[in-house]
Amino acid sequence: MPFFIKPSVTLSAEDKLLAYNQLTEAVMLQLTDEEDDILKMSTFNALAKTYLPYFYWVGFYRVNNGKLSVGPYQGTTGCLHIEFSKGVCGKVARERKTCLVIDTHELVEGTEHITCDAHSRSEIVVPVFNKTRELLAVLDVDSTEKGAFDDTDATYLEAIMKELFGS
Repeated sequence: MPFFIKPSVTLSAEDKLLAYNQLTEAVMLQLTDEEDDILKMSTFNALAKTYLPYFYWVGFYRVNNGKLSVGPYQGTTGCLHIEFSKGVCGKVARERKTCLVIDTHELVEGTEHITCDAHSRSEIVVPVFNKTRELLAVLDVDSTEKGAFDDTDATYLEAIMKELFGS
């Protein structure tokens, strides 16, 4: 693991709720009136990495000419482009619903999962819609810990994405 990337730190259920409440407050304080999507994505990533220590990689894959292209992120190098037909991010782009992956190592490489960093062990991907409900991007979050994500993550991340980018 590169020296500047810290492994994930698991939180208790109570600490996770506290961290999400703090993250939500920080995001709303800084970004409520912001219109620039790239600025919102970049700032969200920085805040998420600050409040949620089990986020090893957090970033956006933006819809670009019929595929997903890496946008603002924090962590190790991401995949540059992802086809809608491949991986968890592609599945979320196709199905337009959040996907939780307990163990990425159990998925079929190349079709069900695309390994950008072998240290990533679990993942959550959330669709990001604009105000007219068009798919703008997917939010991809990885952890080095197996089973790091649950319904709490899905609920909070979906609500924050809707508040930042949707109606």
